[in-house]
Amino acid sequence: MARLAVTNALIFDGESEDLQTGTVFIVDGVIEHIGDEAAESGWDVFDARGGTITPGLIDAHFHAYATDLDGLIIEATPLSYMALAAARRLRSALGRGFTTLRDVAGGDPGLARAIDSGLTLAPRYLYSGPGLSQTGGHGDHRPGDLALHACHGPHLAEVVDGVDNLRRAVRERLRQGAHVIKIFTSGGVISPTDPIRNPQYSPEEVRAVVEEATRRGSYVAAHAYSPEAIVHSVRNGVRSVEHGNLLDAPTAEIMAECSAFLVPTLAAYDALERRGAELGLSAVSQAKNREVLEAGRDAIEHARAAGVPVGWGSDLMGVLEDQQLNGLRAQIEVQGPLDALRSVTSVNAKLLRRTDIGHVATGMLGDLVVYAGNPLEDHSLLWDANPSRRIVILGGNIVSV
Repeated sequence: MARLAVTNALIFDGESEDLQTGTVFIVDGVIEHIGDEAAESGWDVFDARGGTITPGLIDAHFHAYATDLDGLIIEATPLSYMALAAARRLRSALGRGFTTLRDVAGGDPGLARAIDSGLTLAPRYLYSGPGLSQTGGHGDHRPGDLALHACHGPHLAEVVDGVDNLRRAVRERLRQGAHVIKIFTSGGVISPTDPIRNPQYSPEEVRAVVEEATRRGSYVAAHAYSPEAIVHSVRNGVRSVEHGNLLDAPTAEIMAECSAFLVPTLAAYDALERRGAELGLSAVSQAKNREVLEAGRDAIEHARAAGVPVGWGSDLMGVLEDQQLNGLRAQIEVQGPLDALRSVTSVNAKLLRRTDIGHVATGMLGDLVVYAGNPLEDHSLLWDANPSRRIVILGGNIVSV
């Protein structure tokens, strides 16, 4: 029986602004209880030295296979390379404090099996498989003026048109263990041929995807930027709107009526604004990115005012993965540290329909981050890349990455 006691700590439980003091007792990977008593013999003891415990962080918009900024290059890369690169990306995310990742547009049973069997050290991994895109949509990475075809994919996205084909594609993903189904219902920043505001897929196609996912107890996440695309998505049953940067107040009210979540990804736009040109991002994509970056902060405010649950995601591709923690800084600037911490823990857990993560409480999985201070006071603890300022615990085991 594995026993770990994390002592001498303040505790943020995932929701309350009032921090507890005490010791978190973890037995066989699950929090047995939280108390004030000293650990008896037989316990491994970790002294937090007055630091702060939070739930393990949850990234609800991660891409393990996004090893390049160019989607065409990703799809043309052999899966054997993608899997090895993904393992490194996953391990790095764990070292930053992310103990659960939802991969929306990527992942497969092989990668999940490698993680579950201990072949690679990684966060808890929930995947969608390739996202679903209409022809000429955000997931169609073929340039309009070239007859190029991916030779190894789909890795991030698959072009599927028509109700019957979509039903079959959803069933196949769920057969292979997908946690969520991802669809693209608007244009995007990096895709070469689609306007960012236009809704994609017909209402019948979106409803077919939602019906199939719902029948199996799953749900649908939609890449959507504009009010038109967001309404198109949530009115037809989509549970989470990814990005949503152009969200306005009336559309936020519709999202609330439909019980939809918003998953902002400010990290990606902030990183592309600072580093996109040097990485060869096209002028068209740079202009798209600037538009959504400027609006993304307002979108979060509209969502909060309407009562829409606001989660947190990174959406970082290629070498920009090292900006994952910087996304916490960007969202703290809009929400403040308490609500941003809720977004990346308890709100994301609710989005994922996981009742065993996102909180520090009896019966929860022993996934924790121990910070060398109080992140509600010293906010920089949350985005500091220095690993010495945090200890990551996954399933009751102290992580060494």
